[in-house]
Amino acid sequence: QVQLVESGGGLVQPGGSLRLSCVVSGINLSFYGMGWYRVAPGKQRELVATTTSRGSTNYADYVKGRFTISRDNAKNTVYLQMNSLKPEDTAVYYCNAQLGFRSYWGQGTQVTVSS
Repeated sequence: QVQLVESGGGLVQPGGSLRLSCVVSGINLSFYGMGWYRVAPGKQRELVATTTSRGSTNYADYVKGRFTISRDNAKNTVYLQMNSLKPEDTAVYYCNAQLGFRSYWGQGTQVTVSS
């Protein structure tokens, strides 16, 4: 059974930082492209960042320079370091594993940026 479990969300003030983790089980992470997506209140799901199985990364323009995605295949874990957080970053953040037609999602972790 494949499981993706996100953690690290919470309430943070504008300008603050959070580090999200996604622990994956049931698949070999090293073969999968991984991504972080988010769903803000009243909005559709949007891409935040992705990393390929070879470690290449891609970021949405609205998080470039502030967020960093990384992976530790030995620990079957993907991270999202979020700095300089803004109120508009408030959303539920989801981890995704993708390989061909296989796509797996976590349950999400809430990030709230507010003073």
